[in-house]
Amino acid sequence: MADQRCIGIIGCGNMGFALARRLIRSGFTVLMGSRDAKTRPHINVEITSIIECIERCSIIFIAIHPEHYTTTLISPLDQNPTLFDGKILIDVSNHLNNQLQEDELSNAECLQAGIPKAYVVKAFNTISSFVMESTTAGESRCVFVASDHSLAREKVINLAREMNFESFNNGSLRTSRHLETYTRSLFPQWKLPIVIVLCVLFVWSCITIYMRFIKKKTSWNQIFLYVINGVLCSSAITLLALVYMPSNLACIFQLAYGTKDRRFPIWLDRWLLCRKQLGLLTYFIGLCHVLMTLVLISPAYYSSWFHPTSVLVSPVRNETKFIVQPGLMTSKGELASLMGILTILSMSLLALASIPAIGNLLNWKEWRFVQSKLGTLTLLFAIGHVFAMAVPRWVTLKSWRIVLTIGFICVALPVLTILLKFIFWLPCFDRPIRRIRRGEIRKQTV
Repeated sequence: MADQRCIGIIGCGNMGFALARRLIRSGFTVLMGSRDAKTRPHINVEITSIIECIERCSIIFIAIHPEHYTTTLISPLDQNPTLFDGKILIDVSNHLNNQLQEDELSNAECLQAGIPKAYVVKAFNTISSFVMESTTAGESRCVFVASDHSLAREKVINLAREMNFESFNNGSLRTSRHLETYTRSLFPQWKLPIVIVLCVLFVWSCITIYMRFIKKKTSWNQIFLYVINGVLCSSAITLLALVYMPSNLACIFQLAYGTKDRRFPIWLDRWLLCRKQLGLLTYFIGLCHVLMTLVLISPAYYSSWFHPTSVLVSPVRNETKFIVQPGLMTSKGELASLMGILTILSMSLLALASIPAIGNLLNWKEWRFVQSKLGTLTLLFAIGHVFAMAVPRWVTLKSWRIVLTIGFICVALPVLTILLKFIFWLPCFDRPIRRIRRGEIRKQTV
């Protein structure tokens, strides 16, 4: 009978030896199987043939490349069909492709199909060999366990916990298709938000260059901070509006559909799903804008924010004294600064609430309040920041020329977003939306 505390490992590569060291530290006996056991280095672990390793252990890690499954594991079944009966095989491999085709099987599913009498479990493939050996590595320590056999899945979950990993039930073996490609993906949820941010930055760069260098004659010496700071300011408030606009569009579609069961258009669905990442990028751009403004804030760059510096000439005993009184900030400068401070503080709270460790401390109502109500307040502060800077100039312009200013262009979308928010908070719209989201289907008139 196989020893329940003896864990087998087929494969003597980096992952195989890392698993062995981890299991030994966790109090298990380890038996490693290799095609050439005599030439393998010993690390206080017994190394034997693959067949003997399978026969002596009930739980076996498969730490070899998937292309060797047939020759190493499936072919021995021709001589001994009962070799894997009742064995739990833990597949730790990952797929070579970044994305599987629609009907393509995962490595674990192929192994289960080749050895139908074994209990194949997908696990530990998200843990690198470095993390497996180290107790202080900063990478993820989450083990996702997938299998079609519930008893085997529970045993592997408990095994992972004994090895000091967080383990989670990931369902059937079919989910291993996602697990095997997950480790090869590079920030999949950030691609669309980054594209949106780059597009917004490009558009505002073009507008700012036209306004500063073609329409006016700004010195090119100021392009690195002063001009870029203007681009970041306009981009930040535009992106903040783009974070909260999709919820308004979702309300419009749900009112039009009369049901919550109908899917949104794919573009809106993807937009809704990337709001968190888009919000964090917006916060980063807003923070850069704040830091640049702190460097630049002076009467030389923002003359309308400060009173003119006054110089008093005082004759004393046939001597002339010049007394320079520094100009204080005007009401425009102080109001713009106040709105900017409130905006970045509110954005900081939103960014903190998006951290899983902090978000998990909030219940559903608290989380919705922070992300919805505080988010709307943040957008209002940002609009107030732009109004504080732009309105004093607007009053000196003709009505049609106001539309051509940077302040009006960058605040148009945020104001539209806020107006739609307030409209959908009205009872005549809020009540139907609540009923639809509770599952009620509005009667369609014929």
